[in-house]
Amino acid sequence: MRDVGATTHEVFDIESVEVTKGSDGAYGGRGGAGGSINLISKAPHLGNSADGSAGLGTDRYRRFTADGNWQMADHAAFRLNVMSHNNDVPGRDAVNNERWGIAPSFTYGLGTPTRITASYYHLTTDDLPDSGIPYFYTTTNRPANVGTIYPANVDRHNFYGLIDRDFRKTTSDIGTVRVEHDINGNLTIRNTTRYTKATQDYIWTQPDDSQGNVVNGMVWRRANTRASDVYSLANQTELFGEFKTGFLKHSFTTGLEVSRETSVNDSYTVAAATGAICKTKGIGAASGYNCTSLWSPNPNDPWAGSVRQTNDPSEQRTVTKSVYAFDTIELSKRWQANVGLRVDDYSTDLRNTMANGGNRVSRDDTLFNYQFGLVFKPASNGSIYASIATSSTPAGALLGQGSETQSLTPGRGGVGANAADLAPEKNRSIELGTKWNVLNNKLSLTGALFQIDTTNARVTLPNNAYAMVGNKRVQGFEFGLAGQLTNRWQVFGGYTYMKSELRDNGKTTSDNGHQFPNTPKNSISLWTSYDVLPKFTIGGGAFYMSQVYGDTANLRAVPSYWRFDGVATYRINKKVDLQLNVQNIFNRTYYDQAYPAHYASIAAGRSAFLTLNAHY
Repeated sequence: MRDVGATTHEVFDIESVEVTKGSDGAYGGRGGAGGSINLISKAPHLGNSADGSAGLGTDRYRRFTADGNWQMADHAAFRLNVMSHNNDVPGRDAVNNERWGIAPSFTYGLGTPTRITASYYHLTTDDLPDSGIPYFYTTTNRPANVGTIYPANVDRHNFYGLIDRDFRKTTSDIGTVRVEHDINGNLTIRNTTRYTKATQDYIWTQPDDSQGNVVNGMVWRRANTRASDVYSLANQTELFGEFKTGFLKHSFTTGLEVSRETSVNDSYTVAAATGAICKTKGIGAASGYNCTSLWSPNPNDPWAGSVRQTNDPSEQRTVTKSVYAFDTIELSKRWQANVGLRVDDYSTDLRNTMANGGNRVSRDDTLFNYQFGLVFKPASNGSIYASIATSSTPAGALLGQGSETQSLTPGRGGVGANAADLAPEKNRSIELGTKWNVLNNKLSLTGALFQIDTTNARVTLPNNAYAMVGNKRVQGFEFGLAGQLTNRWQVFGGYTYMKSELRDNGKTTSDNGHQFPNTPKNSISLWTSYDVLPKFTIGGGAFYMSQVYGDTANLRAVPSYWRFDGVATYRINKKVDLQLNVQNIFNRTYYDQAYPAHYASIAAGRSAFLTLNAHY
């Protein structure tokens, strides 16, 4: 089941992670242009077990987790996961993270044809969010000899926010009841009901350069704010199993899903000066500390402005009714086909803020998405496959949360075309790949060619109206390996090449042919570990990403980088082990995201932490 837009997850209650690459509207519903991540939560099981960990490290790193499972009767078990985490962000002044979570679950009917599971997940976070590093030039004040604009070359520790003003607090509460019944050995029916409430409140300083202050050594502390509550109630019924039609063997899943989501988005009114004050008053006290130094900002400045919740929220309600079916068909010992279809009846309604007129807009769409694949096995240890899949992103798909690019609101200040008049964005991915198991099936090698096309993308026309006529394309290939080179030596890694192109960007036709924002041409990940002794293992990883642009004009960018991590594990006995992790070993300064204007997000510096793990 899909999460609502603002839900925050933490790994303490995650059993495993499934990653789907490419368009996956048939699996996940609306959105999913580049794929999806399926998080499998921990669940009760028969038998008793207990796992715990305690970690201490640099930058005030503290993390504690516990995972206990208790069999309470012949067919019933209770499981409890808890977590507490605190740390300062390495290499960054003032920025810190704090969170805690709890996840109890109970299952009745384990080992029987009928199983009932009730679970609850709660996570609270309280962070001082990072404000990143501003770009040094704007597009209007860059010198003629400067082609690409990069973040300012300042001390990596520089934090442009305000400790006494900035915060980010979130909560996620998810309650789930699941009932499964095995009709027979080949057929199971499952019903899942889930209620979710997610809150997000923040005041976050953006190092703004809309007035061209940064090149003169000044940064305006623009306040971005949100106070949102998102609610969701969903019910899903699935029938899955196996059957035969003649010589064909089928593994199938069919399902119905109905959900109702409500998003209430408010903001904070922050009494602060505009960016023009940097030019008229300068930095520090004269500007009310709304403007600070590019080179030596002070996050402890005594900012004296006022903050109040605006109490003028927008409210979006979305109802989705879905039906889907998947079938994997074994055509012969060498050939296999898989097909998936999904239809979503998507209906959404938004009441805008009173400041933007309080108008109501709505949109109704029927989203049809499919997935088809064909697999050929030329040998017992290898396969070749081809697949095609689609996805659709309608207006308001993220309920106005996060990086909503198809917002129902007409635009900032209510200016612009009505997004509710615009049809969904469409995506299609095509892939041709192969997988081979070598070294006595200990090592898997994979390779794939792929192409992802986005059509009907939202663009701005010469008359400043919106239209869904944009066209984008990504073409590329990837190689991967996973497994063992020897009984002691494990390796995991991959290389991906992506050529991204804006083929039609509407009004800004000069951007046609440019690279997508935050889409690297080359990326590499490699992780290896070696059992030096029966009880002692060392490992390390190397990660590379080529330069990425933050905007479609390909003017703002962050440079390429390499990062190296390391790990060492010592098994004290069968039940206790110690693990030392060192991340960003060489303390490289690099950026993990480029934004289209103002700033880029800087990554954490070097950190080390030692964790004691116990398993009983």
